[in-house]
Amino acid sequence: MSPRSLFWIPVILRLLLVAMTMGLGWYWWGSTAGFVIGFIAVLGLALIQLQYLYQLSLWLENPDQIKLVDGFGAWTDIFARLYKLRREDQKNRNDLAEWLSRFRQAMSLLPDGVVIMDDVLFLEWCNPLAEKHLRLNLDRDKGMRVTNLIRSPEFIDYIILGKYEKPLSMTLGERKLIIHLIPFEQSRQILVTHDVTDTDRLDQTRRDFIANASHELRTPLTVINGFLEIAAMQPDLDLETRKQHLDLMVDQGKRMQNLVEDMLSLTRLEAIDHPVRPEPVKVAMLLQQIQRDSIALSGGRHEISLSMDGPDLLGSSDELHSAFANLVTNAVRYTPNGGKIDIIWEKHAEGPRFIVRDDGIGIRPEHITRLTERFYRVDKGRSRETQGTGLGLAIVKHVLIRHEAQLTIESEVGKGSSFIVQFPVTAVLAVNH
Repeated sequence: MSPRSLFWIPVILRLLLVAMTMGLGWYWWGSTAGFVIGFIAVLGLALIQLQYLYQLSLWLENPDQIKLVDGFGAWTDIFARLYKLRREDQKNRNDLAEWLSRFRQAMSLLPDGVVIMDDVLFLEWCNPLAEKHLRLNLDRDKGMRVTNLIRSPEFIDYIILGKYEKPLSMTLGERKLIIHLIPFEQSRQILVTHDVTDTDRLDQTRRDFIANASHELRTPLTVINGFLEIAAMQPDLDLETRKQHLDLMVDQGKRMQNLVEDMLSLTRLEAIDHPVRPEPVKVAMLLQQIQRDSIALSGGRHEISLSMDGPDLLGSSDELHSAFANLVTNAVRYTPNGGKIDIIWEKHAEGPRFIVRDDGIGIRPEHITRLTERFYRVDKGRSRETQGTGLGLAIVKHVLIRHEAQLTIESEVGKGSSFIVQFPVTAVLAVNH
């Protein structure tokens, strides 16, 4: 049966019922009584329809809170259809909400920032990474023009000129960003931000490393090549001068060898992408060997003491030997003749500590934070005298990072320095177990 029939048949039946009621009243009580009965019946039907219309009006204003009555006649079908449409609408809204939630979750996991704007650049939505990159706040900034939120001349020029085929490279705060605007649909635009700060810093570090390494290698090679040219041009050079030249070439060759070895060690440490393979480290034996080596390096020019009251560790013996030896070697190189160097391994509430303390020349405060940078020199002239490569403390830093240890440097110019390595308590617990 068609919907039109379902509507009109109950209406016609009700009208027939009213007519029959009027006829019966007319027949039994006269015309006046028939009209009154018919009027009351029609009025009753009208009141019922108005009540249903009122219920429908209330429901339309707040369909989530008010429930429709079942009704009768044509209203039953109307209410049933409304309920069906309401269920379908609720299902569509739930599906849309779930899709939107998944979309936002997916956008939040992207490695890039995403901003959605309308055709006049008003902010509609952005993911957390875009908030971080562009210093936005979705709750606060939604509905505002993006060019009013990002007050960068180069960004505004990029937006106004409309040359979006080429991304914009810009610096915002401490971040370097690559920004690309992508128009889509007829009234939407997507702004994508990619943070290249770390990549740019890494590229700069590599360039600096190559430049510094080239500079450091150039000096010994120049010395060696110079003396070889002299030897080639003056084959009858006296033995004493020739011996001096050979000694200098040997020294420069050793310096170049040490530099290459340190660069290889540092490169190897930086390339390791897996944690330390733990092994028991006999710290007492390791430090005794380092003390003997440092005494040999000092050649009797310093007083070098060793104090041990700490436990063994769990870590890489070779890496820890390299870090500890670099710290002690630096103390020997930068402490004047007659100075004292203390090597200390002690227990502490926060975990065991390794300390190298000297009474040498000390370090000015502005240099301390940069000492672990590659090739950083406090005094370039003195570094050449001490034959340092400028990579020792960089190696120390990477070894300690791999062992979850921290380096603290305390120093006072003219009174000496202390290099303190703090290991976590867990390193000792691992050994004890």
